[in-house]
Amino acid sequence: MHHHAVSYALLASLAAGAGIATPIEKRLSAQPFKVDLSNGVPRTLKLLRENELPDEPEYPSVGSSFGIDLGVLKSLKAQWIKDFDWKKEQDAINKFKHFTTNIEGLDIHFIHEKSADPDAIPLILLHGWPGSFLEFVPIIKPLTSRNKTSAGKPVSFHVVVPSLPGFAFSSAPPANWTNKDTARVFNTLLTNVLGYEKFATHGTDWGSDIAYSLYNSFNKTVRAGHFAFIPFYPLTPDQLAAENITLSTPLEQFEAQRFVGWSTTGNGYFIEQTTKPNTIGLALYDNPVGQLAWIGEKVIEWSDPRAGTAPSVLDHNEILRSVSLFYLTKSITSSAYIYAQNANAFKTQYTKANTDAPLLFSAFKYNVGFWPPAKVAQVGNLVEYRNHDFGGHFPGLDNPPALLEDLREIGTYWSV
Repeated sequence: MHHHAVSYALLASLAAGAGIATPIEKRLSAQPFKVDLSNGVPRTLKLLRENELPDEPEYPSVGSSFGIDLGVLKSLKAQWIKDFDWKKEQDAINKFKHFTTNIEGLDIHFIHEKSADPDAIPLILLHGWPGSFLEFVPIIKPLTSRNKTSAGKPVSFHVVVPSLPGFAFSSAPPANWTNKDTARVFNTLLTNVLGYEKFATHGTDWGSDIAYSLYNSFNKTVRAGHFAFIPFYPLTPDQLAAENITLSTPLEQFEAQRFVGWSTTGNGYFIEQTTKPNTIGLALYDNPVGQLAWIGEKVIEWSDPRAGTAPSVLDHNEILRSVSLFYLTKSITSSAYIYAQNANAFKTQYTKANTDAPLLFSAFKYNVGFWPPAKVAQVGNLVEYRNHDFGGHFPGLDNPPALLEDLREIGTYWSV
């Protein structure tokens, strides 16, 4: 490695001396990648069949208020054994162009779907936990096709969807890694590996922290940010009132109240994974039904109760697909560590990003964090704010048409 660096420096200085333009940074390469996890399926099914769940719930009247409902878990488990077909899902996943590359010693997996449109905007879509690149599958192809913004401007995207370090096929990062490091790696992915000089970013959940870091710290390359979540602690209705911010619609009031609910009874996993990710990770590591309960509870709880009915594609099969990916890639422990490694990521102090790039925000009724326009405007150059009364924490699955339309608005404000 060392002598490579020397020869590149030498070449660069020779080129500079000769008055030639110098691409000093060595271009990294990416290799095509195929998802193939079928080997793990027979054992998964064996463990599922051997798993025992109680005949009756401990307290039948509580439903899902103390965690996943036993009846729902049983039905998910039965569907996993009887109907779920990993081979079919894998074939569908492999219809996308997958790659891996190595940046700073990490293997990074990503989907890269280019638009046929030469004016397409490069866009990186960033998932969180317990999400994965699968969150964006419904919108990847539509984003690449030429369409129009609400103002009638043509828009299309070159779409990049990575797996975060420690998730799915991306290697687990070193112990002292943070989302700021991931942002740097993803900036390298877009600019160096893929050769895009400027790009836009979208983030939700932990992906919003990485996307915001890109938006804030890489202001030359990141020229638009779209968010469904931001890495600032949401305010309660009382705190908003104290700042003279009025919740102007029943939708906003509902969303603000829903955050209060999450922070009262929904954040146990957050504390566990921030403080003891290894314990929960190892407890679930070889336990498909355990992962189904732990992840399934969140996906159901954080989504629209109408999930799985149009326009949502977030049905039980989608939950099984997501949990299968976690289980078959053995990434439950490494993914949980993102909490411990970013314990102070959600800031209570709202500060303005160091950029003039446009920021667009989409709120969804059943998300678990709510930020009114006045708060989002405090952290960036807010140009567009939309609030949807359908969908939740995984809008790429729960309301794909709305997320798609909102992302296309990037085209209205994009200028290179």
